[in-house]
Amino acid sequence: MKISSVNIEERKKLNLKASDTVRVHQKITEGDKTRTQVFEGMIIARKHGNEAGGTLTVRKVIDGVGVERIFPIYSPNIEKIEVVRKSKARRSKLYNVREKAAKEIRRKMKNIINAKEPVEAKAETPEIAPETK
Repeated sequence: MKISSVNIEERKKLNLKASDTVRVHQKITEGDKTRTQVFEGMIIARKHGNEAGGTLTVRKVIDGVGVERIFPIYSPNIEKIEVVRKSKARRSKLYNVREKAAKEIRRKMKNIINAKEPVEAKAETPEIAPETK
């Protein structure tokens, strides 16, 4: 008797953990059509272990904006999960990556603002044209 279309043993063998970079292929249904959407990013959390309700929180940065999605590991809507890169982490939940990314963006913005100020100051001084009588 088959309960789900998902090969549970295969998903358990992936041995997914925080800091791994994965590519999740998800089935998206739009009207009567279905397509596959790929979401590639780093796992920042793995919750509920290998039980039926296990989830992955995957984070990636798009155009300087951090995007996080939570995927149920054993959902039939997930076609496959590819491990792109295995990494070592000292923590099981990497929520500190959020603050680290925000701090880095603030630092970059500060550098951009400081670099623009001297250029604008030079542009504001008008050139004095010789008077003609």
